[in-house]
Amino acid sequence: MSTEYALDGPVAIIRIDNPPVNGLGHAVREGVVRDLRRALASADVEAVVLTGRPGFFSAGADITEFGTPKSAAEPTLVDVIAALDAADKPVVAAIDGTCFGGGLELALGAHYRVATAASKLGLPEVTLGLVPGAGGTQRLPRAVGPAVAAEMITGGKPRTAKALAGVEGQRLLGRVVDGDVVAAATAFAREIAAVRPLPRVRDLAVGGVDEVSAMRERLRRRSRGFEAPLAALKLVELSGTAPFDEALAEERRTFLELMGGTQSTALRHAFFAERAARKIPDVPRETQPRPVEKVSVIGAGTMGGGIAMNFLNAGIPVVIVETGQEALDRGLGIIRRNYQAQVDKGKLAAEVLERRMALLTPSLDFADVSDSDLIIEAVFEDMDVKREVFTKLDAAAKPGAILASNTSTLDVDAIAAVTGRPGDVVGMHFFSPANVMKLLEVVRGAETADDVLVTAMSVGQRVGKTAVVSGVCDGFIGNRMLAKYRDAAMALLRAGASPAEVDSAIEGFGFAMGPFRMGDLAGNDISWAIRKRRYAEHPDSPRDEISDALCELGRFGQKTGAGWYDYNSGSREAIPSPVVNELLTSYHEKHGTQRRSFEAEEVVQRLVFALVDEGARILDEGIALRASDIDVVYLAGYGFPRHRGGPMHYANTVGTANVLAALRKFHDDGWEPAPLLVRLADESANFG
Repeated sequence: MSTEYALDGPVAIIRIDNPPVNGLGHAVREGVVRDLRRALASADVEAVVLTGRPGFFSAGADITEFGTPKSAAEPTLVDVIAALDAADKPVVAAIDGTCFGGGLELALGAHYRVATAASKLGLPEVTLGLVPGAGGTQRLPRAVGPAVAAEMITGGKPRTAKALAGVEGQRLLGRVVDGDVVAAATAFAREIAAVRPLPRVRDLAVGGVDEVSAMRERLRRRSRGFEAPLAALKLVELSGTAPFDEALAEERRTFLELMGGTQSTALRHAFFAERAARKIPDVPRETQPRPVEKVSVIGAGTMGGGIAMNFLNAGIPVVIVETGQEALDRGLGIIRRNYQAQVDKGKLAAEVLERRMALLTPSLDFADVSDSDLIIEAVFEDMDVKREVFTKLDAAAKPGAILASNTSTLDVDAIAAVTGRPGDVVGMHFFSPANVMKLLEVVRGAETADDVLVTAMSVGQRVGKTAVVSGVCDGFIGNRMLAKYRDAAMALLRAGASPAEVDSAIEGFGFAMGPFRMGDLAGNDISWAIRKRRYAEHPDSPRDEISDALCELGRFGQKTGAGWYDYNSGSREAIPSPVVNELLTSYHEKHGTQRRSFEAEEVVQRLVFALVDEGARILDEGIALRASDIDVVYLAGYGFPRHRGGPMHYANTVGTANVLAALRKFHDDGWEPAPLLVRLADESANFG
């Protein structure tokens, strides 16, 4: 059943009941219109309350219907809202919990709204590359003023009913309550049952659109290539300058145009990909995670401290273990300073800082991990060091404790082999800074138990991470692909490009940072250490002559004030370096090659298609479960522009045959593309 109908004296109550989030699918829309007509036709009904389930008025449109006949089937959401708008009896929307997108547009079609104080109201369509399509850009400015509406619509962030009730002159909420919202709305409906004429949001005047126009340049910088936010701003401006029906028609036209565009397609792909990544096909659905009530982190350095903060933020006690007091004190100091910075910016209450720090137990003794449910190793990226740590953990940890390694490249199976419990070992690769970055690669070893894998994924979600399963290989999904991306960038330098030329092109594509600026931020010595390990393991492998020469000069990046770029003290501004220019000139003189420029499109293709090619190998080898998981890794952890959907989705957009043709053009004879990419190109097929 999509809706329920009941009577409370002279008030009809229509309840949307479509778990889990009360999406406004076709059956729900039919139910609301059917029940509204029933109420309006009854002589015993004086007013109507429209509500949802506890915690969910409605999260909006059912996006699984996007692109299907059901999305346009009558009654559309516009039809439902028009029916509410035209009702000759008062309709009160009773809002509890989530009221997003089409749910808020539906509520705006009612004559009055009552909400619980903690309810969250928002129009997040821009996050899917869309604008509200059922009157939101026209009704919300009339209800809360154009400035507040513009911030909500172009940013997509919800606000609480309590906060919105405090907006000066707001006409969105008639009452805000703390108790039973349906009871409060029913009482309110009785009070206003005889009120005529009925107030309609569409009839309210809009003023102050000038201050909305002043947002344009700031929004342009903030949105960085996204189409929907600026389109939404234009529509909010229209609410104050055009007749309602004319503006409504323009909103619908814009919605449909964006819906058919590549950006919304990519953003919707990302939305579904993140949800698909939580599913592990070969693990029984009934597999339950192990309880995790206490965590230990081995290592109080940058990674260890950041990892610990994730659990402290979630209210989970943490023991942090170091080998020396000085290193332990330094790590604790960094954690406190990170929290204090949030307090200073008004993002965290001082008492919350102290509450989180109180959950942290510093230790110099491995024995103190003995009662932890999850132990995460975050020590130096060296196999011998990791094996030593896991040998100690095997002896100290209680039976059933999960032993996780934060390794970014090393063989999790080799680490697990030094323990007597390889089924309890898993990789949990956090990304730096671990307290900020969303991605968590959960690395499944050959013997990792199903419930251990499920626990790692569950814990990731619990601490606010986007978790993706990877198999074991050098670099897993993200860093293995990054090595090829970086190789493509270095090939451009060897072919005559400059770091700034490469970075500028890929940043124009939408990356937050190009490979050389990113290298300077992360520390060029980190990739140098990985290269030196690989040189030792594979003596015949080619050397990265330019990068190695850079590191031999001590140019490790921002932390040394010099890397691929120069940096002034206290500044992150990347300044093209005469030293690097001379290094490149010397390289070309030595090899008899020429410096030259590249079109931005070619730079982008070389870098992005290198990701696609290696992603195809990873997918073919079963390291990634699905192509969309690879996209999630690059969206959440590597700055791939979200409005392009990730490397594999972008390849689908371009066409696998075109990707393959470009890669063959960029490489010398003897290079072989990924077999899966060749097969898909030959079949005119895409990555699934």
